[in-house]
Amino acid sequence: MSDSKDQPNEQPVVLFDVSERIATITFNRPAARNALSSEVLRLLPLRLREAETRDDVDVVILTGADPAFCAGLDLKELGSTAANLGSGSGADGRPNADGVRGPFPPMEKPVIGAINGVAITGGFEIALNCDFLVASERAKFGDTHARVGVMPGWGLTVLLPQAIGVRRAREMSFTGNFLDADEALALGLANHVVPHDDLLPFTRRLALDIVGNDQAGVRRIRRTYAEIHADRAGWETEARDGAEWRRTMFSADRVAARRAAIQERGKSQ
Repeated sequence: MSDSKDQPNEQPVVLFDVSERIATITFNRPAARNALSSEVLRLLPLRLREAETRDDVDVVILTGADPAFCAGLDLKELGSTAANLGSGSGADGRPNADGVRGPFPPMEKPVIGAINGVAITGGFEIALNCDFLVASERAKFGDTHARVGVMPGWGLTVLLPQAIGVRRAREMSFTGNFLDADEALALGLANHVVPHDDLLPFTRRLALDIVGNDQAGVRRIRRTYAEIHADRAGWETEARDGAEWRRTMFSADRVAARRAAIQERGKSQ
């Protein structure tokens, strides 16, 4: 397996491991809080497709190398070239390289998010696209699109209200304020909150419960859930409004100028 690397220790920026019929995919840019560079956005769907096609995988766990799950689009890259906004990932609201909206390729196998730290903006959207979430006690969730000056492209305006209700979702998006793990549990965003060191063992136990079931049945039920709750019109509206924003209002220079203030405000929450 050949992965590109941007780590000082030459580790891949997205890790992939399979054991007990569970594929674990890990964002691995810890020094950058696992921010989504163009390279991460290229590798994530590759690893998901690999998990989807392997005969020895039934469930996928998606997590991050501590201390963060994912801080969203790499603001340094976004504020310079903005290449990670239009890299075929669908982060700009258009269908991704697989022809579907959202950060993932078409998946039949369940994807569990193991949220080990902050999940912010695009990282929050990735979490929302998982089938369900297990959160470490250190997890925090935030929608900072309005702080950064970008629009959602991976279904946040559809998926967040489905998870916590439209009024709570509006508050998160308008303020940019964060939910901690216990608040996320109380609102139904996270299914479980566990001690940090138990996050992956606990999530793996849930995954093994899925592995023990009839896989054709699991995948059929997953497709049925997806069909019922797809809200394609909502995704289309988000994509339309995001395109209008990028055409008339988006500024890479403005993103760069806001970057330091955004980071400082995030540290205080």
